[in-house]
Amino acid sequence: MGILDKAFEMLGDNHLPMMDSRTRLLQAALALLANNGQAGGLHGLVEQFSEAGLGNVIHSWIGAGQNVPITGEQLHQALGEGQLQQIAEETGLAENETADRLSEMLPDLVDRLTPAGHIPPGGLGNMSTLLDYFLGRFQ
Repeated sequence: MGILDKAFEMLGDNHLPMMDSRTRLLQAALALLANNGQAGGLHGLVEQFSEAGLGNVIHSWIGAGQNVPITGEQLHQALGEGQLQQIAEETGLAENETADRLSEMLPDLVDRLTPAGHIPPGGLGNMSTLLDYFLGRFQ
């Protein structure tokens, strides 16, 4: 079982169809959260959501308590056309499908990466650090 399979297992997603696109989607989601990612890490993503009027949504994923759900349309609004289009191209999915699937994955992913209820001062780290997090969970 590979690292991304373990990550999907951790997220409770046991659907096996379209594994290639799911793997690429998880990679893209982690890239959004990584400090060296296109969004500027989780801090940058929080800023994007706040500017789109969705700060309360992403803060619910970080903090304790229930995660406020997000729709694909809201995610599109927060990420913007260019960023979502790039992720869609990377995953091989249509842009709307990418937004819908990412809207299902991202809340739980952010929630699990911020178990203390806040963003660590240095952010979540780079892509390697995030992958190490998943590896460490299963060793």
